[in-house]
Amino acid sequence: EKINTVAYGCMSGTIAIGEDKVKEKIQLAKPDCYVTTPITSAIAAMKKLEIKKISLLTPYVDSVNQAMREFLEEHGIVVLNIGSFCIENGTLFAELPPDAIFEAALEVCHPEADGLFIACAAIRAVEIIERAEQALGKPVLSAIQTLFWQCLRESGYTGPVQNYGCLLKGDL
Repeated sequence: EKINTVAYGCMSGTIAIGEDKVKEKIQLAKPDCYVTTPITSAIAAMKKLEIKKISLLTPYVDSVNQAMREFLEEHGIVVLNIGSFCIENGTLFAELPPDAIFEAALEVCHPEADGLFIACAAIRAVEIIERAEQALGKPVLSAIQTLFWQCLRESGYTGPVQNYGCLLKGDL
């Protein structure tokens, strides 16, 4: 079976390298494939769900957070506020416990936000999306969840996927 979709799995890397540069490099090896990144898929998901104002939760240091805010705002997404774990060593991102992510999600989500976006494909945010959506009453997106959603859709699967939030269920 031919590969038709390639996902680059690093959000902060995409911001640092540049979305176009990532796509260009991947298409050198796979010229006919669709290329997506966590930030590409997040913006597509926000547009699909008509999310215009977000609260942002990240594991990153402030310089990365500000670059992410700038990137999102350049793409028409208003970032109302940012909550961060401020972890300097990226190898520690995956060690964040899901319950800590859940508590931070509830704490950071601004009442005026259309949704919450949890950045970084390395943290275990997908484990708390359903609970957070129920608690907040609004969409919760994560980098890996939006990446998975976009890859599924680009590869032709259009059915619902349970337990990963309203984006994958197709509720909205």
